[in-house]
Amino acid sequence: MASQGHPSAHVEGAAEPPGKRRLLSPADNPVVRAVGRVPAGVHTKLLVAFVGTALLVVAVAMLGLRLLGQSNERMATLGQFEERASAYGKLRSDALHVRLLLQENVNDDFYKVLTEGRLPNPGSGARRVDLAIVNAVAEIPPSTRPDILSFAPPPEDERYLREIRAKGAELSKVMKEIITVAPERVPRSLRIRAERMAVALNQLATELENRTSARTNSVIAQNASAYTGSRNLFIGAATGAMVLALLLGFVLSWSLIGPIQQIDARLAAIASGNFSGHVDVTNRDELGALAVNVNRMNDELRRVYKELETTSEHKSEFLASMSHELRTPLNAIIGFSQVLRERISGDINAKQEEYLDDILSSSNHLLALINEVLDLAKVEAGQVELHVAPFSLQDALERGISTVREQATSGGVQLTLHANGGPTIVTGDERRIRQVIFNLLANAVKFTPSGGRVDVTATHADGEARISVADTGGGIAADDLERIFEEFQQTELGARLHEGTGLGLALSKRFVEMHGGRIWCDSVVGTGSTFVFTLPLGEVDR
Repeated sequence: MASQGHPSAHVEGAAEPPGKRRLLSPADNPVVRAVGRVPAGVHTKLLVAFVGTALLVVAVAMLGLRLLGQSNERMATLGQFEERASAYGKLRSDALHVRLLLQENVNDDFYKVLTEGRLPNPGSGARRVDLAIVNAVAEIPPSTRPDILSFAPPPEDERYLREIRAKGAELSKVMKEIITVAPERVPRSLRIRAERMAVALNQLATELENRTSARTNSVIAQNASAYTGSRNLFIGAATGAMVLALLLGFVLSWSLIGPIQQIDARLAAIASGNFSGHVDVTNRDELGALAVNVNRMNDELRRVYKELETTSEHKSEFLASMSHELRTPLNAIIGFSQVLRERISGDINAKQEEYLDDILSSSNHLLALINEVLDLAKVEAGQVELHVAPFSLQDALERGISTVREQATSGGVQLTLHANGGPTIVTGDERRIRQVIFNLLANAVKFTPSGGRVDVTATHADGEARISVADTGGGIAADDLERIFEEFQQTELGARLHEGTGLGLALSKRFVEMHGGRIWCDSVVGTGSTFVFTLPLGEVDR
């Protein structure tokens, strides 16, 4: 049973009931079976699964680091734009300040209003304003240089900065012309020209600031969008890695668990005596080899079991045949010995009478052993039929006690039947139940020393009759409690006494179980033993 040059196993019997197996069940999944057929050991497959899971974790970590780096880069870029916007905003504020000082309504009336109550004369006020404008304009060109801005402007901003420097220098020149002339003599056209330059300067600074602010807002929006995309990408990648890891674990685990479950189920079936099926494992690893060995063991056990069944049948047939053949001459020996013992054919002396008693005793003992062997052979061959009918359990117990009473009296054993309100009528094969009772009573009397006692009790509970035979003998060792119910097994005391063949308890167990009951023994060495058996109560009133 090999598949593609490597051990595998195939179903030939009813390993599973029809309909129980599903095509998409974990064990029968095509992917799982494909992984199982990979020509690699279990250790290698587990190592591959571990390495694959580790690589997935590393990949997710690397992706997270990359996304974090990109986020840091975007934040750095955003910081640069915010720095530019701040510097350009200050530049625009300075340009606006100059424009406000040179707006069109700056005239003599303005100076009068501006200086009224504070300056000694209008001329002195106008001069102060012009000087303030000169000072303000003088600060604009230097503030566009990189060393003052604290950053290197990009080429697209440098064009605006050059124009601002040029306008600022030109306005500064005009303002210097203005302050060289007395305020009341400054041509109005020159002031208008300065004011227009201030407007142009303010427009350039405002445009530069607005352009930078727009780019900053754009970067902020892009950063937010990129963050959302990065977050979704990371979550998606992590989820995908988890799904792949779970899928890898699922496939690999079931490529191992499935065969183990099938092998376990087959071994359980073998343990219960079912050798009709084979385990189906296509793995090309240790589990596949194990499955092949399990199937080989199954086939070998099936062969051995059939041989044992055949041998057991032959043994039972032999025992039944020999028992029958032995009983015929033995009955003749017993019969003729009884004729001689009764002096029907003539007188005998005392010695001959003693010999005849020994012959009759040994013959009856041998006949009892033969009958036990014959009964056991019939039970094993399934030839025993129970004649079930209602009968009096009380009468069966009393007859059993009567049968062994003489033996108990001669041995100095007190024999007592306790009436505890037990069932009076039970349903079963009376002859077989009486045989069980006799076997238990005979053993109890035989192994109870003089001065001891044997108590017989019958009760009922949970729908069954319970009969117990308790003695005060030497007891049975714990190691012997199970095997005493097996064929040809005796305790050490029984073996020393050389009495019986060890079949009485085995037959009793078989007869009780045929009735659907149970039998067991509770014993303490040095105290005594209690044999108990149960019988299901039938429809007849107890």
